[in-house]
Amino acid sequence: MSAPSSESAAYADVVARIARAAQAARRDPSDVTLVAVSKQQPWEAVAPVLAAGQRVFGENRVQEAMTRWERRSEGLELRLIGPLQTNKAREAVAFFDVIETLDREKLARVLAEEVQRQGRRPRLYVQVNTGEEPQKAGVVPTETDAFVAACRTTYGLEPEGLMCIPPADEPPGPHFALLREIARRNGLAKLSMGMSADFETAIRFGATSVRVGSAVFGARD
Repeated sequence: MSAPSSESAAYADVVARIARAAQAARRDPSDVTLVAVSKQQPWEAVAPVLAAGQRVFGENRVQEAMTRWERRSEGLELRLIGPLQTNKAREAVAFFDVIETLDREKLARVLAEEVQRQGRRPRLYVQVNTGEEPQKAGVVPTETDAFVAACRTTYGLEPEGLMCIPPADEPPGPHFALLREIARRNGLAKLSMGMSADFETAIRFGATSVRVGSAVFGARD
């Protein structure tokens, strides 16, 4: 038997860490989905993780994802976790199973139009800018309730959860707690939060999916 690749070994380690974090939080590990962030990774790094059994992958760019996965997506769940421009909405609705970066009314309107036109309804998350950072996408927390309501009543969209990326220079726990509270009061069951450096903390605060890249694949070039 050949030795496992560094990526498949790292993947196994992350899966084990997710299980331990969930058990420590008295949660079922199966309630936490690992989204392996394959963006900008060469296929040689992604293939061993796919072969090891991973079935949910996160991508930042529509075109890059389509190039990588177009003939390989059978049986997989593909998530868009990067900003979505409205002129890419048609491709995104057609290609992705989940879009995690719904963050403005113009995008909600265009997505609703594409859902009607294509008859395909990807699952949606609203991205919340919990740190209110001007350089980051996302709805600010004080406007999230109204935005979720508009998605539902004005555009006929039904977001299933919220996503956030806490500021890099702040403890993530308060941001995860804030996202959990916004989700609770809006009746949203899913929380996409936590990345390589903080996914165990996110699981403690109720993450239902964690987006892990470098801890699985190593640093990107």
